[in-house]
Formats: sequence, C-alpha cells, structure tokens
Amino acid sequence: MSAMSSTNWNRRNVLQAAMGLAAAGGLAACGGNTGRSSGGSGDALTQYFHAYGEAGTEQAIKKYAAAYKKANVSTNWITGNNFESALFAALLTKKAPDVFEFHPQLQLVKSGQVADLTDLIDPVKDDFNPNDIKSHTVDGKIYGIRMIDDPQFFYYRKSMFEKAKVEVPTTLDELIEAAAKLTTGKVKGVFLGNDFTAIQNVIIWSAGADTINANNEIAYHTDGVAEGLKQLRQLFTSGNVLLDAPTDFWDPSSLNQGLCAMQWGGMWSMPAMQQALGDDLGIFPFPKIGSAGKQSVYNGGWSIFVNAKGKNVEAAKEYVKWLWIDQKQYQEDWATSYGFHIPPRTSIANSATKLKTGLPAEGVKLFTDYGHFDNIAYDQTMQTAFAEVIASSVRKNGNPEAALDTCDKKVNVELKKLFG
Repeated sequence: MSAMSSTNWNRRNVLQAAMGLAAAGGLAACGGNTGRSSGGSGDALTQYFHAYGEAGTEQAIKKYAAAYKKANVSTNWITGNNFESALFAALLTKKAPDVFEFHPQLQLVKSGQVADLTDLIDPVKDDFNPNDIKSHTVDGKIYGIRMIDDPQFFYYRKSMFEKAKVEVPTTLDELIEAAAKLTTGKVKGVFLGNDFTAIQNVIIWSAGADTINANNEIAYHTDGVAEGLKQLRQLFTSGNVLLDAPTDFWDPSSLNQGLCAMQWGGMWSMPAMQQALGDDLGIFPFPKIGSAGKQSVYNGGWSIFVNAKGKNVEAAKEYVKWLWIDQKQYQEDWATSYGFHIPPRTSIANSATKLKTGLPAEGVKLFTDYGHFDNIAYDQTMQTAFAEVIASSVRKNGNPEAALDTCDKKVNVELKKLFG
C-alpha cells in the first residue's frame, strides 16, 4: 500500500495544513465516497483512511468494518492529495472522525487529540515489534496501534547492472559512480523521488547520525551529514538522475517502464514490480555516507488512532481493539494482500507465507538488519525544516553548513515548545 495513490503525499505538509486550517475552524472535511457499513447496529462510528494506490484496499477496509456487529462503521476514503487537509480540517469540527490512520506525532499527544490505547495493547504488547511500541509511546503510555510496517529501499534492474558491469553500491560514492555508468539514452541511472525529500531521513542515518537523540537534542548536524549533502548536490547536477518523473517514488512506474535503473521505493511496490520485471528485480539499502556511515532503511508505515475529543471514544476504542488487536486474519490480509508490508505483530509476521521466500524475504531482512523507525518527537515542523536543507543545499547550490544552521534554529524552537 503506497503512501499516496495519485500525488506525492508527504508528512512534512501536515502541520502546515493544520496551522492553516486552524484559522478556518469551520471548514469541514471533504473526500466523498463515505461507504457506510451495514454491519453494525449500535453506535455510529466514522473512520478516515487515505486512498491507497493498490487495487482492493478500499473494499478491504469496508469489508472489515461491515463485519463488526457492535457499531455502524462508515469510512471516509480520502482521494487525491488532500488526506491531511481533510483530516485536520475535520478534527476541528463536530464532524471529526472517531478513528483515523496517521503516523505517531508528539503534538497530537500533547494537544490531547489522540486517546491513550495502553489498555488495549498491554495484553499483546510482547507480540508487537518493540520499535513499533517505542515509536508510539509517550511517558509510558501507548498512543496508536501500528497496522503495517513499510520499509523503503532501492530497487534495481539486474540486467542493466550486468550490462554496465556495475556492482550493487554500498557507499554513496559508489552510488554516484553507478548512476553515471547506468545512464544511457532515455534511461537515467537513479530515481530518488521528484524532490529528494523521500530520502531525507536515510541521509541522516546513512551518515551515522540521527534526527534527535535520547535527550531530545539535535543529532542530525554532523560533518558526515554535511558531506552527504554535498555529494547529493553532485549527483543532482550530474545529469544521471531522473527528475520530474510522471509519478513520484511511491509508484513503481519509473523502474517498471525503464525510465531508470535504480529507484528508491517502498516494499508496497514489490508485487507490481515483480509482475512487471520478474527475476530482473533486486533490492539494496541506502548506501553508507562517509567513514562513520552505515547502510540504512527507512521503516515507515501507518497506524490507527482514536480521536480523544470525539463523542464515542469508548466505542471507538472497542472497534479498534476488535479490528487491529483481535482480528489477526484481517491484519495479515491488510499487510500482504494489497502490496507487501511487514505485519507489526511477530505472530502474524511469522505466519505470513508470502514474505518467507525470494525477494520479499530479502526485504524483511533489510528491514531487520538496517531499519530505522520514526521518532515520535521528530515532528512535522522539524521535518519541514530539514526538507528546506535539502531544497537549499541539494536542489539549489546553498552551503550545507549554513542550511543546517538555519534548520537548527527552527528545530530548537520546536524542541523548546515540546519539552521546555
């Protein structure tokens, strides 16, 4: 399940959307395609989901809801690029959803927007990936239940590598060299997303740094990160990068259609890529940057939350427990039948036969060996600030150190708001 179905949705935009919509407090959510379930006879509940790109996802979510008998659950399936704006607009009104999918964000906890779900998760806590628990925990309480883990890594065409006599790169220098050798005619060596922001976190991790540290202090401003930004500027201007692709990194089309030899993407794209390319498809993590670097994989994903300010909090929690704790068959179906994802629960991951062999098993291994998870405190404002570093020093020709200094000022202001 891709992060967006038809346009590039990026979590950095959400806070900006929320701030802008706060001034227009009466704005109600749009999105249509409500799809009221006929399964329940009790409380009326509404859930919000963004429109996943893979066929069958909307029908699956509505099928699950229809099977629930204790409430009448309707689904707002938000299409296009307006999921975040529709969600945050609705949360400001009386039409706010009872349940919604999103990502762990500390400001949602601090504002009292999301309900404490510790009591739901505690009995099965040990069955969840510990990192998924950690990324949803604030002061010992768990907010949100991870539905799917979505590792992101490079896909590549083996035949193109063989023809160009290129080995799988393990360093950023090697990636730059490979992109040059793989660029031929209309085929570009590599696709990193249309604005490079898809790789902004792995740039940090692959340089051996982190977003913020355990003391909630800036950890991304290192010599290694600065050097990585300079190298990416070199790559951006090399003529060996696919820019302005018809679709962004979340869609497999660029690699499938032969527009590039390497593409950054999510595990959700793997079935479509395998169908198009067969055994000509390989994967590898983001290469290490500098002497202190390490290869890395970004473990994104989606989580389900209960609106703590809603009218039906207890009924919503009961529904969420039923679907995302009790119904293991639906959880496995959601993770493996519509694109490939890794189930956050160990017991389900262990029984997910589709992920046990071949390339899917390689994806799981990359997830395990090189994966990094979101930090709940590294919020939209901070991500936006670092995205501006990418814009300044990679897509333009700004000085990386100056750009990082500017980013530091914005991030420190936000850290003080969150932690004092």
